[in-house]
Amino acid sequence: MAVLPPELAEAARQLFGARLDVAAAYAELLATDGVVRGLIGPREAPRIWDRHLLNCAAVAELVPIGATVLDVGSGAGLPGLVLAIARPDLTVTLIEPLARRTAFLQEAVQALGLDGAVRVFRGRAEEATAGPEPVRGDVVTARAVAPLDRLAAWCLPLAVPDGRLLALKGASAAEEIVEHEEAVYRVGGGTPVLHRCGEGVVDPPTTVVEIVRERVVGTPKATAASQKSRSSRARRR
Repeated sequence: MAVLPPELAEAARQLFGARLDVAAAYAELLATDGVVRGLIGPREAPRIWDRHLLNCAAVAELVPIGATVLDVGSGAGLPGLVLAIARPDLTVTLIEPLARRTAFLQEAVQALGLDGAVRVFRGRAEEATAGPEPVRGDVVTARAVAPLDRLAAWCLPLAVPDGRLLALKGASAAEEIVEHEEAVYRVGGGTPVLHRCGEGVVDPPTTVVEIVRERVVGTPKATAASQKSRSSRARRR
């Protein structure tokens, strides 16, 4: 069921190049272990190449050479593992809170020979930014995770200043931008930009909303702590 359909072969060659065999091995993992372990629905197995692999690989055109990529809510590795396969110049961290999913991701990374380029972080996006060595990336990706306002609040703190969030979205992406643009600005994001990736290669093109982290905005918890500290200093004076 994970066999590459002949009509998609040219698109797959363009997007994966010399790593097409690695992409095929990943497709097989998704169609077998991914389905058995509940990461991919049984009805998705015949559509793994067009709906998942090619759809995700098209996003690579927006990722700078040599970038550090963080994939939030990675699930079965979409799009993070796909980008790591298509772009061996990238360093990718897959961020996923559920144990059964991180177990699959760790096994997939080893099976595909991606140990040197990909690591798995078990936890939520907020946990990845905490601690003495917070995780940071040039690019943060997310696919089918949450509406744009919540997604920006979770993902932008993971991006370095002037880094970007690439959110893979569906047909309602333009409406989401209008609805959540103000919320995106409040968490430090610039104006969301809509992209259609893979035009002329994949059909339909992949819809991506790009948001640049223009400002560093403190979290509500940090802001409250700062206000409490200022209040305490004022009382001492």
